[in-house]
Amino acid sequence: MWGKPAKHAPDIVKDTLTYKYIAFKERAPDCGNKADSACTVIKYSYPVFTAAKSLNDTIKTHLLNLFQVGEKPDTSLKDLSKTLIGQYMDEKKDRPDMFYTVDVKAKVIRQDSSLTLVEISGYGYTGGAHGGFYKGFINWNSKMKKIVRLKDVIAIGNLSKLTAVAEKIFRKNENLADTASLANNYFFKEDKFGLANEYAINPTGILFFYNQYEIKPYAAGTTELLVPYNQIKSLLRPHTVVSQYVK
Repeated sequence: MWGKPAKHAPDIVKDTLTYKYIAFKERAPDCGNKADSACTVIKYSYPVFTAAKSLNDTIKTHLLNLFQVGEKPDTSLKDLSKTLIGQYMDEKKDRPDMFYTVDVKAKVIRQDSSLTLVEISGYGYTGGAHGGFYKGFINWNSKMKKIVRLKDVIAIGNLSKLTAVAEKIFRKNENLADTASLANNYFFKEDKFGLANEYAINPTGILFFYNQYEIKPYAAGTTELLVPYNQIKSLLRPHTVVSQYVK
């Protein structure tokens, strides 16, 4: 579910939306003088844009959805942190040596006149056998003030063709023959290749990111799959946020 941030050098680095980073931390009442690494601590770091309320709201929603618990969702990170700490205090009655860890960061990876790319990544443990890493992306159309969906950059009817191109790259990366079954070592639905839920629009292509447990066992970690634009030129819509990257 969780993973380390990828490094992809941008061709365009001009910021068009101003922002500042906010850091938030909540420690459990029983932390005392303990270090953050030795007790229950909830930490968030994220950008707040000066004149982009809808983008700020989208980032906030992503952060809140990572750890929602209970029937009534919390609407602020402070309230969510209190809920998580309250759950920890109840659970520690039966597991006195256990503590929660939540450390999530949202950061601006790239910005230009059309696109703002925000990466959300971090680690979380809230009980269970082990913690996990997570990484996700917000591809934001800075002009239209909305999330960029695949259907916004891939022409109608071409999503299946994109999937076919991605599968060929995936099989090559995994050293799989074209006819090799995906049933034994992967968790694809109905044992058929599928695109990752998370993706980042990069200068060189669309990066699909499979989190832990998404298509492989926990021990296998995460998987990155870059589909270069030069392999899907004919599938792209004209005049979109990716047009500036396609030669």
